[in-house]
Amino acid sequence: MSAAMAAFAFLLVVAIVFPLASAFPSPPVSWGQQQLDPHFYDHSCPQAQQIVASIVGKAHYQDPRMAASLLRLHFHDCFVKGCDASILLDSSAMITSEKRSNPNRDSARGFEVIDEIKAALEAACPHTVSCADILALAARDSTVMTGGPGWIVPLGRRDSRGASVQGSNNDIPAPNNTLPTIITKFKLQGLDIVDLVALLGIYIMSHMHHAIYNIYPLYILLRLNLFVSDCCYIARVTIYIACR
Repeated sequence: MSAAMAAFAFLLVVAIVFPLASAFPSPPVSWGQQQLDPHFYDHSCPQAQQIVASIVGKAHYQDPRMAASLLRLHFHDCFVKGCDASILLDSSAMITSEKRSNPNRDSARGFEVIDEIKAALEAACPHTVSCADILALAARDSTVMTGGPGWIVPLGRRDSRGASVQGSNNDIPAPNNTLPTIITKFKLQGLDIVDLVALLGIYIMSHMHHAIYNIYPLYILLRLNLFVSDCCYIARVTIYIACR
């Protein structure tokens, strides 16, 4: 795809979706007895967001594709049981990792960046910042570092102790799904047809030898409307990211 075509495609999708940006919620966001708040770590770990941004920036400098990979991790995490970091769990006697699912096997990447962020946060603020919040912040910072807009990230998610490889296989939209199936999968996440068009966008295949799930939009716009995890993540976000 030429640079001119890519620019036109980007502007077209932005024109459709960016008006939704005004729908950002006013923090804090409540759901049941749980509450998300952008200031959740202001006292317990005030340097948390700076640490995340620093390591994401280093990873993006070393590998420009990492920004897209970190956003994809957050997307695939949120579509299965909500944004609870279940995608990060390895297989054990009790669970089968979502990393083994068709959408993630041999294609999900960026885990080492999340591990580095977690280690740095544990050194600064032990047992404080959840991995689910790390994924959310890393997705936002990746977007900003590739020239996209920033947004306020509600914080305070809880990490899952379980994983669902079946949910990963069934809930994440696949390139070979029919349109009605994909629409249904988006509706189950509280997302509508505008979100579907924005996310799927204009596809490229970055590496022909990779699995079918390595097809990505050249420019992705993703609005996270209603993802419910243990801490009930509710946010409206309009973002774009350039995949390389």
